[in-house]
Amino acid sequence: MRSASVVLRKPTPRQEKDVNAPAELLIDTAACRAHLMTPAPRETWWELVAQDADSHVTQTPAWLDCVCATGRYQDASRLYTFDDGSRIVFPLVSRGHRPQWLDAQESWPAGWGIGGPVAPGGVGPERARLVFDDLARRPALRVGVRFRPENTETWERAVPADFRQEPHMTQVVNLDGGFDTVWERRFRTRARRDVRRAERSGLDVEVDRTGRLVPVFRHLYDRSIERWASQQHEPLALARWRRTREFPSERLAAVAARFGEACAIWVAWHAGEPAASIVVLRNGRHSKFWRAAMDRELAHPVRATPLLVRLAIEEACEAGCRRYDMGESTPGSSLEHFKAGFGADNRSSPRYFRERLPVTAVEHGLRTAVKRLIRFQDA
Repeated sequence: MRSASVVLRKPTPRQEKDVNAPAELLIDTAACRAHLMTPAPRETWWELVAQDADSHVTQTPAWLDCVCATGRYQDASRLYTFDDGSRIVFPLVSRGHRPQWLDAQESWPAGWGIGGPVAPGGVGPERARLVFDDLARRPALRVGVRFRPENTETWERAVPADFRQEPHMTQVVNLDGGFDTVWERRFRTRARRDVRRAERSGLDVEVDRTGRLVPVFRHLYDRSIERWASQQHEPLALARWRRTREFPSERLAAVAARFGEACAIWVAWHAGEPAASIVVLRNGRHSKFWRAAMDRELAHPVRATPLLVRLAIEEACEAGCRRYDMGESTPGSSLEHFKAGFGADNRSSPRYFRERLPVTAVEHGLRTAVKRLIRFQDA
């Protein structure tokens, strides 16, 4: 049996000057072999995204650019090309300013959602294992990947023993049949009632695809932080610090700039005041409900947010999208219940990671201790 090996081709003089220039390697295992290029060429990556019917917005090169633009990350994506010409792109970023033994290479970092392989037509177990073996050999302190719900069984069976599973789920609305079908058969009675109430409330709805309404969303997001802090028994200063780290002010502007027409900022106005806003991203047949914010005192009585969600789902149907991804929610939470009202089903979207030191466990322990200290309550 032949053991796995990696052969690094000698870099060109230009590559020696550019630490992030593409490198080419050969990965050879008993089951199969592949040529590896890292970072993955963008043209090839976009080509594979277009061919993969299940690819997510968050698996595109544009999403990686947003990650790198708003955090201290570098492109570490990997393109695997097999002898028969088939290819797999693995989105990945690293914290390049750190020594390798302290680096974190992830797909994606916390707060950036689903990453994982883009593989048109799927993969067999040998190729899935080759990719995971390659990732397992990375010298980083932590290597992690969060899979999309579709077609993950082969990948999950290939996970090496030293990778741990972190359960996650995402809520997805099936758009098959068009909006009339979604409205009549998948929206629950309460959601339809809330939408009708909003339509009678004199709301003005605006959708922006240029980034012009980013400051309006930010204003409503700041109002939401105040509400979340009160609901969760969290000091407002701590809530602002934590939420700003999780979603810094420049992140939405970066996404709007890079996605252009594919980033829609919906705002519902009540009596001339912004009441609620949602951000929806689209790529191919995948539409993603990414962020939401509201001034509850204005939005809740007139059911502004349900109206925006309804309009965004209708637009996704008209654009030919197959699903409307509403993102992750805490099981049993009011947010999970809200999304289920629009027909969103829970789908497993696990994260797997390998750590050389128990960093995640320590971080979790610290967060738990702080929550107990302030009597934090999950909403």
